[in-house]
Amino acid sequence: MNTETINKNILPQRELLLKHSLYSNVKTVADLKCFLEGHVYAVWDFMSLLKALQTKLTCTTTPWMPTGNPETRYLINEIVLAEETDVDAAGNRMSHFEMYIDAMKACKADTTEITAFLDNIVSTQNIFVSINQSDLHDGIKDFLSFTFRVIEHGKPHEIAAAFTFGREDLIPDMFTEIIKNFQESFPETNLDKLIYYFERHIELDGNEHGPMAMQMIEELCGNDSQKWQEVEEVSKLALEKRLGLWNAVEDHILHLDMAPI
Repeated sequence: MNTETINKNILPQRELLLKHSLYSNVKTVADLKCFLEGHVYAVWDFMSLLKALQTKLTCTTTPWMPTGNPETRYLINEIVLAEETDVDAAGNRMSHFEMYIDAMKACKADTTEITAFLDNIVSTQNIFVSINQSDLHDGIKDFLSFTFRVIEHGKPHEIAAAFTFGREDLIPDMFTEIIKNFQESFPETNLDKLIYYFERHIELDGNEHGPMAMQMIEELCGNDSQKWQEVEEVSKLALEKRLGLWNAVEDHILHLDMAPI
C-alpha cells in the first residue's frame, strides 16, 4: 500500500466534503461569521496535531538526542516553522491560528467563544473535560474529541494520517471552493485578511506542505502493511469527523435564531 492507494480508498469521504452544501449556504455576512466561528476550532486543533507530530518525530527535550529519521525531522520542522511563525499580509510574525483570529476580528465575527474555550482548557488542564463542559455543538465536540483521542493514543503514523489526509491534503481544494464565493458575495465586508489567510493556505498546503506530509506518511509506514491499514482507518474517520463539523456549522447557519454553537 502507499499514499496513492490511501487517496483512492478515501475518495468517497473526500468527495462528500468537497461537495458539501455548506459552501452554497454561506450567502450573507451573518452566514460567513457563523462559518468562521465554527471552523476556527479546526484551525486551532490542527496545531495540536502538528505539535504532537513534532514531539513524536523530533527531539523536543533536553539533553537533545538525534531522534528518528532525519528526513522526517526536516519535513515536520519545516511545516511547524510555517504554521507556527508565518507572516501576515503586513509582514508580522504569527501562527496561522492567530492570523485566523485576526481575520475574524477584521470582519467582526465573534471570537469570545473560542477565547473562553481556550481559557477553560488552561483552567481545567484537561482538554476532554473542557470539551464536555463547553456549549459547543455535538458535531464540534465530536470533531475535537477525535483529534485529541488520536493524539493521546500516540502512534506517530496515525497522528500523521489525521494530519495529512484529514487536514493538509484536504485544505487546498476545500478552501478554493470557499474563497470563490467569498470574494464575490461580500464586497461590503473587510475580507482582506481572511482572503490572505485562505490564499496562504492554498499556496503552502498545495505546493509545499501537502507533498511534504505525503512523504512523511511514506517514511513512517514503509513496508508495514499494518501501519498502512491503520493510516487508512484513521484517515476515513478524520474525514467523517470533518464532515460532522461541516454539518454542525451548516446547522447553525440554517438556524441562526437558535442558540449559538
